Amino acid sequence: MAKKDVAAKKASAAFAARPDLDAATARKPVKSSSPISKSINDVVAAVNTTYTNYLKALTPRLKLIDSFLVFLVALGVLQFVYVLLVGNFPFNAFLGGFISCVGQFVLTVSLRMQYALATQSEESKGEDSPFPTITPERALGDFVFASLVLHFIVFHFIN
Repeated sequence: MAKKDVAAKKASAAFAARPDLDAATARKPVKSSSPISKSINDVVAAVNTTYTNYLKALTPRLKLIDSFLVFLVALGVLQFVYVLLVGNFPFNAFLGGFISCVGQFVLTVSLRMQYALATQSEESKGEDSPFPTITPERALGDFVFASLVLHFIVFHFIN
């Protein structure tokens, strides 16, 4: 802690010794005029805007579904890395686990699409959605049934 205080005092003394700088110019951020830094700043601003809109616009159920999708992707990547590093001796076990991750991801994306469209159609009161007769409860029931069938098949594939 004392070393930081000494360094801060040295920096302020060096700043005070330079008469060509004042406090206003010392605190201005340095802006680079290169096109690469401008495009990077644009990308960062776009990502921040998208993330802020995502947090404001989505319902907690859709955020939960999205977090489950991220978990499934991470689990699939982890299984694939494990096979690359350790080996694939029980290959049917790897295939069963990986297919289970991919299949559950596809089913969850379908649930998310149906739930998001149902939420939008409730807000707009329109019948122009691709799934006009599917309620969120039915979409969840279909998801649970399809997940049970998927895991039953994977369980029998592993043997």
